[in-house]
Amino acid sequence: MKHNEMLAGRRSFLLAGAGTMAAMGLPRLVLAQGALVDPVTPAINLVRDVGGNVITLDSGDGLLLVDSGSAQATDQLVAALGNKPVHTLINTHWHPDQVGGNAYFGNRGARIIAHKNTQLHLKTPYYLFEEERYHQPMPADAWPEEAVYTSGSIDVGNEEVEYGYLEMAHSNGDLYVRFNNANVIAVGDVVSPVIDPGFDWFSGGWIGGRVDALNRLLDMGNDETRYLPSYGPVIGRADVEAERDMMQFLYDTLVDQIRMGFDYQDSLATGIMDNLPRKLDDPAKFLYDAHKGLWAHHNKLEPNIV
Repeated sequence: MKHNEMLAGRRSFLLAGAGTMAAMGLPRLVLAQGALVDPVTPAINLVRDVGGNVITLDSGDGLLLVDSGSAQATDQLVAALGNKPVHTLINTHWHPDQVGGNAYFGNRGARIIAHKNTQLHLKTPYYLFEEERYHQPMPADAWPEEAVYTSGSIDVGNEEVEYGYLEMAHSNGDLYVRFNNANVIAVGDVVSPVIDPGFDWFSGGWIGGRVDALNRLLDMGNDETRYLPSYGPVIGRADVEAERDMMQFLYDTLVDQIRMGFDYQDSLATGIMDNLPRKLDDPAKFLYDAHKGLWAHHNKLEPNIV
């Protein structure tokens, strides 16, 4: 796809998303010094264009954030927050576009919560396979002081905030964050409506884990649930179901192809990616990562996969 066509498609998607928000009775986007702010409820906002999305919950005495965007966009994020103090920060996972502002908010007293694997990735060097180098640890102020293995919850103002592990769905440290009273779920990169779904296969993320996680997210929601991804606007149940159905189809097909000895290039040549309900920007990379993840989890496939 040409660059101009990609931009046009993204604009069309964003306009469609804005129409969906209007249909849900939500205000249109609010511009905030380089960031876009989507009001979700009177207390919850989705801040976009700061690296990965950042979700804010206003508890009256300050803000809870889900993710902190990229380091390069911290100034824009702080401006979008209106200089309100941040008392709590929950990371959905450890990729740089979700944790780039951790040090800034941690240095100012924010309590940082994440999965144990996210804590480990931020405290120690980790290997970037495609770049053949180690990513160096973040400063101590960026480290989550509270790490969970499965789940936890906190009360923030009038909201019960629940968070739980989505095992090996996108990385090895994915958390959902559920605002129970508001019926809103932050899903990180486990749901990916506007960028290609990705698997950090080197850390354990794989397509089977993603299918399981999407089913879990659907089980904990209903027709009124609003889902907040790391990229793109607020989405609803139908969007999550559409991604689950696509991932289930790809999982089933790729398992059969691997049983026949296919590699990712063989899978691409079959045209598996051509008739999906959405076009991916880089289908070859998607299939390469999906194959890598499937082989890493071969013991969870059919019994004669060795």
